[in-house]
Amino acid sequence: MTVGHVHSIESMGLVDGPGIRTVIFLQGCALRCRFCHNPDTWELSGGTEYTPEELVAKIRRFKPYFKEDGGVTFSGGEPLLQPDFLKETLKLCKNEGIHTCIDTAGYGLSDYDEILNHTDLVLLDLKHIHKTDYEKMTGRSMDRFEEFLNALKKHQTKIWIRHVVVPGITDSEDHMAQLKAYIQTIPNVEKVELLPYHLLGTNKYKVMNIPYSLEGVPAMDKKETEMLQQTYFDHVYFTEEKSC
Repeated sequence: MTVGHVHSIESMGLVDGPGIRTVIFLQGCALRCRFCHNPDTWELSGGTEYTPEELVAKIRRFKPYFKEDGGVTFSGGEPLLQPDFLKETLKLCKNEGIHTCIDTAGYGLSDYDEILNHTDLVLLDLKHIHKTDYEKMTGRSMDRFEEFLNALKKHQTKIWIRHVVVPGITDSEDHMAQLKAYIQTIPNVEKVELLPYHLLGTNKYKVMNIPYSLEGVPAMDKKETEMLQQTYFDHVYFTEEKSC
């Protein structure tokens, strides 16, 4: 019997995909991103166990709120680290007529074909665009991310890209220009969201006695982030630009 480890469930999410969504936060993440605000999701253990059927029964209760493009989003942690549970749950959701979305950094355990066959939208967390900088940011090689990106291209899955803007690291005009050029090589990107780095999860590191590598880096100014968003990514229709 397939069992998944769930960290928490948000019943009325408004920022993790279109419409009103139930957001399922799964346990487990192999990345160690410098700006991670959920270190409590790193380990696979510690979450509540569900079978796909049990979880979908819970999701089904919120179907009346899924009108106007709402649905379910699987986040984490990293949902791709529980591929068997994820693909079975996605399939059951699609059988229920529920719009499915995965919020992922694209760092999973392969087996992406079946998962993407039942996924309507991917919120892709793009950590960095250069291999060396990606490794500095996440502590891992970029190879697995590129494997997932190739699967997205193959399946022509709709993509919303998210990118965290960190002062002194990913906030320069030069970085934004390179980021835009990189994203324009990816098909089916419908939108890009720049997210300002914040300090909301830093207290978790103290509680868990884990060193925080961005200690002393201030939160990213929200207005400056909005300016970068407007300059580089608003009113840009990526999918149309890459019609070839």
